[in-house]
Amino acid sequence: MDPVRVLNLSYTHFRVSPSSYYSRFFEPTSSGEEHPRVSENQRKRKRKEKKPRELNEREQAADQRHQKAKPLLIKAHECLVEANDLLLNLKKLRKDDFKTADSGQLTTGSGEHSFVELGSVWQAPLFEISLCLNQEYCSKQGSQSVQNCEKRNVPAFGTLVANETNSDMEADFLDRKYIIPRKSSFYMSDMKKIHGLIPGNRDCGFNIIVVDPPWENSSASQKLKYPTLPNRYFLSLPIKRLAHADGALVALWVTNKEKLRVFVEKDLFPKWGVKYMATHYWLKVKSDGSLIGELDLFHHRPYECLVLGYCFPKDEDSECFLKHKSIPDGQVLLSIPGDYSRKPPIGEMLVDYIPGSEPAHGIELLLGNC
Repeated sequence: MDPVRVLNLSYTHFRVSPSSYYSRFFEPTSSGEEHPRVSENQRKRKRKEKKPRELNEREQAADQRHQKAKPLLIKAHECLVEANDLLLNLKKLRKDDFKTADSGQLTTGSGEHSFVELGSVWQAPLFEISLCLNQEYCSKQGSQSVQNCEKRNVPAFGTLVANETNSDMEADFLDRKYIIPRKSSFYMSDMKKIHGLIPGNRDCGFNIIVVDPPWENSSASQKLKYPTLPNRYFLSLPIKRLAHADGALVALWVTNKEKLRVFVEKDLFPKWGVKYMATHYWLKVKSDGSLIGELDLFHHRPYECLVLGYCFPKDEDSECFLKHKSIPDGQVLLSIPGDYSRKPPIGEMLVDYIPGSEPAHGIELLLGNC
C-alpha cells in the first residue's frame, strides 16, 4: 500500500508531494519535475577530475631539448617516407634477415650468446675463439700465405683479438659463427682491466673512441637484458690516455634522461678531458618506414642521442685544431633497431670529423658489468 496515495485520498484541499515524503529518492526541481538525486560519490568524482600535471624543473629542461630536436627529426623522417625506393629496400632487407634467422645461419636474436654472462663465469679464461681467414683472400695472396689461413685458437676473454688483414675473418665460438671485419679488433674483459688497452706510445692511440655504457635504466633492469652500473663508475675511464697524440673524436651514446645529460655535460666530459661539440640523433623506424613509437611520448621517445666531443692529450693542441674543424649539430641517423640496446654502425657517418692522419685507428667500448 502506497502511503502517499492514501493521504491524498483523505484530503480534498491538500496534496502530499512524493518528493517531500520520499526525500531520499527524490528532490524538487525548479520546473517541478522529479528526478533522482545525484549521489555524493558522483559529485566527488566530478570534483576529482585529473588536471594536467605541471612539469618539474628537470622535466621542463628535458622537454626543451626535445622541442629543439623535434623539427630535425620530423624533417629527416619525412625525407625517408618520400624515398620510396629506400623503403622498398628496407622491407626487403628485413625479410632477408628473418629468412636467414629462420635457417639458423644468423647469430642474432634469442639464440645469440650473452658474452656478459659468459665473461662472468669461472670458466671464462678457458673459452677460446677459432679464427680463420676467408679462403678467397688466401688464394689471392699466393701460396706463401696459405699457412696463415689455417685456423688458430685464441682466448676469447682478456686478449685483444685482431684481424689486421684486408679481408673479413670468420670466427667460431661455442658452435656459432661470427664475422670479424677487416682491419678491426675487439677486447672482451671486465671494466677493471680496461687499462690494458692504453697504448705505450701515444702515436698508437685511438683517433675515434665510441662509448656505449650500461647506463642505469629501469627498462633494462625490469627486462633483465643486461646489468647496469651507476654513473660514477664511468668517471674512471681513461679516455685521455687512450687518445691518439693527434687527438680523438669521442662519441658517447646516451638516453633522453635529463639527469644523465646533465651528468655528461657537467661531470663526465670534463673528467675525461673532452670538449663538447655537437649532438646527433638516432631515430628508430620500422621496416615500413614508420616510427617505432610516438615522437612526443615523454618517457619512451623513439630516438637516442649521440653526444660528440674532442679529446686532446695536450690542451694547447686543441685550440689550433678546433679553429679549423667543427662538427655540424643535429644530424639525424635513421635505421631499424636490432637487438635490445644494439647501436647502428656510425664510423662512416663520423669519418670526416676524426682528427689525425688516415687511416684512423678506432675503438668501440661496449661496456658491461661482469
